[in-house]
Amino acid sequence: MFGYIKPFKPELRIKEYELYRAYYCSMCKTLGKSYGIFARFTLNYEFVFLALLMASLNANECPTKQGRCPFNPLKKCNFCTQSGAELDFAAGAAMLLLYYKLLDNLRDEKAAKKLKYLVLKPKVTGCYKKAKQKYPQLNELFSEYDTAQQKVENENTTSLDAAAEPTAKMLGSLFEMCSPEPNNKRVLNRLGYCIGRYIYILDAAADLEKDIKSGSYNPLKTYENALDTAKKQLYLSINEAQMAFELLKICKFKNILGNIISLGLEDTFVKELKI
Repeated sequence: MFGYIKPFKPELRIKEYELYRAYYCSMCKTLGKSYGIFARFTLNYEFVFLALLMASLNANECPTKQGRCPFNPLKKCNFCTQSGAELDFAAGAAMLLLYYKLLDNLRDEKAAKKLKYLVLKPKVTGCYKKAKQKYPQLNELFSEYDTAQQKVENENTTSLDAAAEPTAKMLGSLFEMCSPEPNNKRVLNRLGYCIGRYIYILDAAADLEKDIKSGSYNPLKTYENALDTAKKQLYLSINEAQMAFELLKICKFKNILGNIISLGLEDTFVKELKI
């Protein structure tokens, strides 16, 4: 994942933003505790969103306390004190997906550019083995996603919908794991599908110029008005995600999650693509 799923800060109340930051800092802390200091540097917004989403589906309180950040000891941060399961799940998913992203980069990059990924591979593999042992079902999901994505790229698929399908289906299945309740599972799958589609299309649009120069696979290269096409499809994905979100039985954090989906997604792609 790519750091695209974040809130639109100007429209969040201060206490809501502080709670979001508590989850962000707690995710960083969980990554370090479970997978070592290296894992902290892989923190991104997608997995903070995943932890918040999973936590929002139960009515348990979310108390926070202040503590020191090891990367900025002079600053006090808020940390969650009772959200271990959600944060552990999101951290495990982050490490597993990081491993498959690394494998993809090793397959795609030229020899000279592979060096940095080869240097990182032992660290990433160590984190992967821990997460795989704890979450074998998640590892199976990401392995299937990696195989499906390879197939799309090997076949040089020109359809944007078909190219985005593996990411969309993977995130749909991942979100579905956040709740045991059947109705919520169906809605979560749809929400994840739409957000996964958004992530893939935005990443393809952001990398278009670079991929044209390098000759790397990118389905948008075959579209005459590629950025216009991407923009329309991004808005479509956002609108569908909004409709799915409204059907969820949310117990808490609705304003924060709603802000991310209704405002944050649009703000991010507008800034990313400079449109």
